[in-house]
Amino acid sequence: MKKVTGIGGIFFKCKDPQAIKEWYKTHLGLNINDYGATFEPEEGSKGSSLSWSPFPESTTYFQPSEHPFMINYIVDDLEKLVEELKQADVKILDEISSYEYGKFIHILDPEGRKIELWEP
Repeated sequence: MKKVTGIGGIFFKCKDPQAIKEWYKTHLGLNINDYGATFEPEEGSKGSSLSWSPFPESTTYFQPSEHPFMINYIVDDLEKLVEELKQADVKILDEISSYEYGKFIHILDPEGRKIELWEP
């Protein structure tokens, strides 16, 4: 089974998310929205979008991780992967959540980084 098929998002802490978004918009041309920026695949390609999102330093969204970033990985079959991760004693932080845009779950890597897994 192919597990990770791509990166769906990069989320990071910063002192002033609005100022960071404006800097990236002004100097690097990012098309900014309320959450950061979304990079869409080229027309006709099978790729998924990628989210780039600055969070305030005070966010608790990355907990229990102490790291200042979190990466969202795109996966093919989240339910099957979660079963494999459980069998391998990988730390799973929550249950699978389903939304109109996909299914999500959070895990920790061996160094305590929170990872978001997403099946679009």
